[in-house]
Amino acid sequence: MSTPTRNRRNQPASPADRPIRPLPGPLRAALVPVAACAAALVLLTAYTATGSAGEAPARISVSDARVFRPTNAEATAALFTIRNSGGTADLLLSLDSPLLGDAMLARTVVRDGGGRMTPAGPVAVPARGAVTMDPAGLDAMILRPPQLRLGQRVPFVLRFRDSGEIRVEAVVVRPGA
Repeated sequence: MSTPTRNRRNQPASPADRPIRPLPGPLRAALVPVAACAAALVLLTAYTATGSAGEAPARISVSDARVFRPTNAEATAALFTIRNSGGTADLLLSLDSPLLGDAMLARTVVRDGGGRMTPAGPVAVPARGAVTMDPAGLDAMILRPPQLRLGQRVPFVLRFRDSGEIRVEAVVVRPGA
């Protein structure tokens, strides 16, 4: 007795036996852009979920720039108001003046009834905030300043970690003004 042979014509084809047909032209053409959009949507969702979306970079502006007319040959101070209208904080790293030379960020520290200047290091400028320099706190100390006349404009370069260099002009004023 022989085993019956299969008649392939009468049997439905199994999925493994079916030939693979290519996608029709329009479907194949749409596949790449649809896949790219899906990948972009997944990446944007992840970017938003991590909290990185919507934070504007620091936007620094400097106003109320003034330098005190020196009353002695040792030092004077320059003061600025630094505003950050952006969504991320920045750091004021250093500043100088092409006319006056190096300036040092300094802070007045009061101990035992007396004040003295100490280096301030980098100064944080908060997001959507401001730093206002004043003679009794944070200022820019200029050593060995030349004689300056009232109303004279003095160029300064402020260097920030993220915002780069910002150039401003400070007006020479009387101390305490």
